[in-house]
Amino acid sequence: MKTFLEQAFGKADATTPRMRAAIREWNDLYYAVPRPGESADCRLPVLIVSKLCRTVFAEYEARILPGSSMASWQQGNLKALDAIRRRAVQDALVGGECLLKPVLSGAGFDFVPVRRDCFAPLARDARGRLRTVGTMSRLAGGGRQYALLERRTAGADGLFIETRLFEMAGEVLGREAPLDTLPQTAGLKPNLLLPGVPGVGLAALRTPLLNCVDGSADAVSVFAPAVGLIHSLARTERQLQQEFANGASRVFASEDLLREDGTGRRSLQDDLFVGLPDDPANLGVTVFSPALREQSFLARKQDILRGCESLIGLKRGILSEVEATERTATEITSSQGDYSLTIQDFQQMWADGLREALTLCDSLGRVYGLCAGEPLDLDAALAVDWGDGVLYDRTRTWEEYRQMVTDGLLRPELALAWYFDLPHKTPQDLQAIRDRYMPAAGQQG
Repeated sequence: MKTFLEQAFGKADATTPRMRAAIREWNDLYYAVPRPGESADCRLPVLIVSKLCRTVFAEYEARILPGSSMASWQQGNLKALDAIRRRAVQDALVGGECLLKPVLSGAGFDFVPVRRDCFAPLARDARGRLRTVGTMSRLAGGGRQYALLERRTAGADGLFIETRLFEMAGEVLGREAPLDTLPQTAGLKPNLLLPGVPGVGLAALRTPLLNCVDGSADAVSVFAPAVGLIHSLARTERQLQQEFANGASRVFASEDLLREDGTGRRSLQDDLFVGLPDDPANLGVTVFSPALREQSFLARKQDILRGCESLIGLKRGILSEVEATERTATEITSSQGDYSLTIQDFQQMWADGLREALTLCDSLGRVYGLCAGEPLDLDAALAVDWGDGVLYDRTRTWEEYRQMVTDGLLRPELALAWYFDLPHKTPQDLQAIRDRYMPAAGQQG
């Protein structure tokens, strides 16, 4: 992609060579690209990412609170975001970053997740936010392959988008083609300014981990700190497979028993029988069955898995097998606390991306004439509920709040605001709670 962007726009990828190599390695590990001396059956990155994603969204619920003309329209966009949330978060966990691209769909927007290996950061600000980004899509038409290249640049006046279409000559760019060459690109403009659209018009999901590859502003994969251990596990798994293969019983027989018949077939199975020279001392058969060393390999695997749990911030036992006698109360509490903080970090990652995407919907909707009226205050209107979580018991906390209300230590409106995740900062917010959940109090107020 770097070469394509340089050809089309004369702008190089800002990602360092070391970081680009790391991104390729993360994808190779996740998609099990074969590597010499390693088992492709070791899918530890898939296990890590899937377990984290399931836990992040285990009790997730998001909604737009009513009370505004924009609420129902944004609720439709929120529904579209919820439809791709698992795929997008998993893409971010694998590559460190995933972009959410709004695409016009009827009177609202759908969203397309863009993986880290499918876009090239051309410029970032001091906080790591994209200021210029290049993307490429492969298209087909008329028996030819095309590359649709797009460069998005954040400006003071809004978002500026440059679009180019090129024929593909094998794996390199050929001649530039007009955008109306293909039906799916006929409506695009080579240069487009979208006033008032913030940033590059793409919402970003970025893992909150410190870059342990080159220290740059690029986000890193959730399993980046454990890449070395994951390779060690794949090698250990390969060695264990070889141990079982080499440890299978063998029957040593004289070669005359293994001679081919008239059709070229051997009279005995040569995956079980091993031929010896025709020496009278070697006639007959001898069974050889070496002792297996699987316990040593399995113990090594458990050490590696525990190391991965520690580096990534997972609860002990998520990947490894832990005997009850090995788990002290302190170890359980510390491990569970680390895991909860890890999950909360990724929940916050999605919540931040969600707000950024809905903000983009508002600005793009006004550009395309899809919405009008006062923009929603998403801090107040967007309610995201993650359920009980890991560190606290929601039911117990609610009982404590109820007791405080009974004892006169807490206003019931505030307890209800916590329970239903409602705005409660202004007198109007509190009155809305009374009207909706406390009819008697609402009439008195």
